[in-house]
Amino acid sequence: MRIISGIYKGKKILEPKNKTTRPLKDLTKESIFNIIKHSNKFNLNLVNSNILDLFSGVGSFGIECLSRDVKKVVFIENYEGVLPILKKNLSSLKSAGNYEILEKNIYEEQTFSKLTDKFDIIFLDPPFKDRNVSMILDLIKNENILNKNGIIIIHRHKNEDDIFSKNFNIIEEKRYGVSKIFFIST
Repeated sequence: MRIISGIYKGKKILEPKNKTTRPLKDLTKESIFNIIKHSNKFNLNLVNSNILDLFSGVGSFGIECLSRDVKKVVFIENYEGVLPILKKNLSSLKSAGNYEILEKNIYEEQTFSKLTDKFDIIFLDPPFKDRNVSMILDLIKNENILNKNGIIIIHRHKNEDDIFSKNFNIIEEKRYGVSKIFFIST
């Protein structure tokens, strides 16, 4: 797994040895960033964006954002089996200081209420078997942490039948291999 574009292009991203964590595949990641850059369904400038990377894992999405010169990335991860790898991946970006790691449980309401920023992109990549996507979306909505024109990107298994509340609009849905990607807004 490598960084696709930007100032860290080509840099290797360390992956866990176990199969508990499922890193975002390069092809899927590249497709997501192409949609962010070229979609006429929403208007985002990555350079000025604040990013929230939920269930960060090894940090593949957020690190790609840092490479593309975003304003700031907040990583939220609490799985001890992957946190050392996330930290090592971030520390290898010698010049990047515009990130923060929160070792918190996403399902605790206080996790979102402690965030001081609003976000332009919230990337949500829970384990494929996780059935609580709607609950997380409700927490995002209730805590008002998504900027007015911001988007939420959700990475799910192609066979998952997640149902999103009426508070959210699906802007675009794409499939890549075993992955399904949703771009949604409030």
